[in-house]
Amino acid sequence: MTSLSRRSLLRGSVAAAGLFGLAACRSAAESGDGAAASASPRRGGTLSLATTIDFTPSLLFAQSANTLVQRLVFNTLTRYDDQLRPQPELATSWQLAADGLSITFKLRDDVLFHDGRKFTADDVIFAVKNLQNPVRSAQLRSTAATVTEFRKNGDHELTLQLAHPVSNLFDLFEFMIITDSATVEDAVAGKQLIGTGPFRYGKRTPGSSITFARNEKYWNPGRPYLDGVEIRVIPQADSLVSSLKTGQSHLSYHVPGKDLAGLKGSGQFQLRPYDTGSGAYYIGVNVTAEHVQDKRVRQAISWAVDRERLVQQALGGYGLPSAAPWPKSSPAYTDANATRYRHDPAKARELLKEAGVSGITLPFAHSNTPDGTAIAQILQHDLKQVGIETELQPTDSPTMQKQLISQTMPALWTLSHGFAQLHPATLAVSAYPFNEAKNSSHFSSPAYTDIVQRAWKRPDSDSAEARALYQQVTDTLLDEEFVIDLAIGGQIEVAGSKVHGATLNKFNYLNLDDAYLTA
Repeated sequence: MTSLSRRSLLRGSVAAAGLFGLAACRSAAESGDGAAASASPRRGGTLSLATTIDFTPSLLFAQSANTLVQRLVFNTLTRYDDQLRPQPELATSWQLAADGLSITFKLRDDVLFHDGRKFTADDVIFAVKNLQNPVRSAQLRSTAATVTEFRKNGDHELTLQLAHPVSNLFDLFEFMIITDSATVEDAVAGKQLIGTGPFRYGKRTPGSSITFARNEKYWNPGRPYLDGVEIRVIPQADSLVSSLKTGQSHLSYHVPGKDLAGLKGSGQFQLRPYDTGSGAYYIGVNVTAEHVQDKRVRQAISWAVDRERLVQQALGGYGLPSAAPWPKSSPAYTDANATRYRHDPAKARELLKEAGVSGITLPFAHSNTPDGTAIAQILQHDLKQVGIETELQPTDSPTMQKQLISQTMPALWTLSHGFAQLHPATLAVSAYPFNEAKNSSHFSSPAYTDIVQRAWKRPDSDSAEARALYQQVTDTLLDEEFVIDLAIGGQIEVAGSKVHGATLNKFNYLNLDDAYLTA
């Protein structure tokens, strides 16, 4: 990420531009795809995608474990390139006021919803107000709520007035899908999904599959190439891998880490890590629970875990061991933060003794996915070595998401979080585990809130003053350890040789505008 270029864009305007040449967010290290480079896009075919987690309609407006559906059906106003520079999508250009208190968008005038209705500025107004609604549980609600006034300048231009500057405004526009206001309640109920995106919602069989058909009136000329998409829900890891090997599935982002090396070595698949840092693995701590109220116990847990082993054994080597949430692309990243806690069981035992804690057993929730189970078992082993027994509680992904939102987690849990790949303030004002106003750990601190609010309300994201605030945020996180970060990961794309052009955005929304299948 180059924050300088991002800042300049926040201050400037962008002319209308074609969308077809945007850089994807892939790792340069493993993105070499000779077949893709030489092949010509081919129209037709249905892409089959395998996932371990079913789509949860009620979490449509939240960042959940399965966000593959959003960008198939819906568009966003803007989308980031791999340097976090906003690019046009439904917005063709924008102008942010010099004082950071308003932004004016010009919108495409050739966009139709799937039901034939024309997209206008009213749909943007609805999208912002929809995220302001607490019932949506949208993590970027704080940023949406800074919009206090809407001024339409015709059907395809509008100005958003802000209560104060916010440094993560374009994170909101990357996250905010544009939905049809008349059917939004049907969308969260799973009855229908109507957007402006490349595919029309087809049929959903809960726990099994969901299908989509090409939007023949899509505004992006000639796109999509695919006739349709089928998302197949395959919870068992072995069955998912088998479906890829037999060609029943073309693509997956949920292959367990232990299976990645075998697939990479087969020559049958292309593996592409997304180096956005969109996923970070962590242990969450409910600071109201017995024993872990003492931050020395939380720090002991952090010293007890072997992050290097976790990355190698559970993530297949795809990840960066780190005690801090930030990927290397973040302006908040430093080597010192990432290595603040190393594997040191003796140090952990010393802290537990100092806290007067011995012979304890803690409940420990984890996702019942293959990766989630593997990570929990490794952590259980590490904690046992320093005298902390854990009772593993495997839980399905939607239930864990609801527990995060409702702050009903047990003493310990492990999951992955996002948002650190964006503006650093977004993590602390929007992500459930870190939110300074209301987080899953029940942690609160006036000092933490003050630092986060000052970082968020800045008009810039990369000045020396901003970076100093990020360091203060990180220092608080590493001292309090209500979120114990373990490793920075991301999505690993496993694609059969026929698949080309699929990409994920910064929120892991799947973009198949340019995707195609070769014969």
